[in-house]
Amino acid sequence: MDDSRHLYSHDDHHLELYRASPEHAVHHRLGAVPVSGVHRPTWGTIGAGEVAQAVARHAVRSGQDVVLSNSRGPASLEPVVAAIGPGASAGTIAQAAEADLVLLAVPWSAVPAALRGLPHRDGRVLVDATNQLTGTRQQPVVDDLGDLTGSELVASLVPGARVVKAFNTLHGRFIAPDPRHEAGRQLLFYAGDDVAAKTLFHDVVDGFGFAPVDVGPLREGGRLMQVGGGPLSALHALRQDVG
Repeated sequence: MDDSRHLYSHDDHHLELYRASPEHAVHHRLGAVPVSGVHRPTWGTIGAGEVAQAVARHAVRSGQDVVLSNSRGPASLEPVVAAIGPGASAGTIAQAAEADLVLLAVPWSAVPAALRGLPHRDGRVLVDATNQLTGTRQQPVVDDLGDLTGSELVASLVPGARVVKAFNTLHGRFIAPDPRHEAGRQLLFYAGDDVAAKTLFHDVVDGFGFAPVDVGPLREGGRLMQVGGGPLSALHALRQDVG
């Protein structure tokens, strides 16, 4: 059994279900019923910058459809989706938020506006790739949230969502390439409170080629990953798979 999956305990029922039938497991976790054929999880992105485009490319290479969105509207994303290729499309934020996995990848100052008015949907899996940085790219400032982690604040803005913190520890240029290298696979840390959401995320990004590592609940794991002192922030490392 993959030890990276069990750095923090997961629900063995979901793991065994995935081994038996990955497609059924996705629907089981999401509470969905396949209509016909094989279901592949879908992605939506809120934000369409470097990180969102990198994740979108991994998704479409794996046969998963992606709806990208931003604050400027679908027409502004036509060149982006054309460059990503078949499987990618542009939509509104509300349309992107209907996907199985919704990636939040906007500047920290844009988070409240990006999530404001999001249609309520219990159980939405929101993958939070944000870092609580304000200021400029040249002079970033870590936003002081007191006792909260960034993702706890994000979760408070999306009631009913199952938040998974991920992709925020890696620069976009390290997310974009094939994560499988001669020396090993790119580590991808993630944290969250919902076992089923984390299991789904783990299995999907493992399929992309990353070596996903569960570092715990949103609060404790989020602190490890948080910019401005978290020991896993900007840690780019490879896992050497054995056997």
